[in-house]
Amino acid sequence: MKLFRPHRKKLIEWLFEHSQKVYTNLFKNHQPWGIYKKELLTYPKQSFGRHLGAFLDKHGFELIAKVERHDAYHTLTGYGTKVEDEIALQCLCFGNGKRSLYLYGAVILGLLILPDYSPYYYRSFTIGKQANPFHHFDYKKLLHVNIDDFRQAIFSKTQYNTLIINRHG
Repeated sequence: MKLFRPHRKKLIEWLFEHSQKVYTNLFKNHQPWGIYKKELLTYPKQSFGRHLGAFLDKHGFELIAKVERHDAYHTLTGYGTKVEDEIALQCLCFGNGKRSLYLYGAVILGLLILPDYSPYYYRSFTIGKQANPFHHFDYKKLLHVNIDDFRQAIFSKTQYNTLIINRHG
């Protein structure tokens, strides 16, 4: 088992990378947003859309068609893109009421393969459970909303400060 330890995150990265397209093709039937990072970066400075564009730009990403909401969650919550942060974000969403096969897989794999992050995952789950529901929004319609107002509507000040302090990204 000690031989496996240094490769655990790489295994999860590989699984995320290879399962994402299959999952999207099988289970995501809605239309993609049709918006790109370059356009988001033209939104007003304090808008959710501008912050989403900045998140994408910082990490060298573009929105992935049909799963744009995932990057919106990153932007809303402040979670990073390291493997443990991705799993913690799924735990937050699970606590908030989101249910999907992909989420179940990510949470279960995270707990089994990276159990040393369990306290982080549990904190994230708890914050999600206590926060106002956010997993169901049509984020494309919220791109012009002020990000600070949006976060304050979802998280208490203590919850949001905990998200910022405890994240690993």
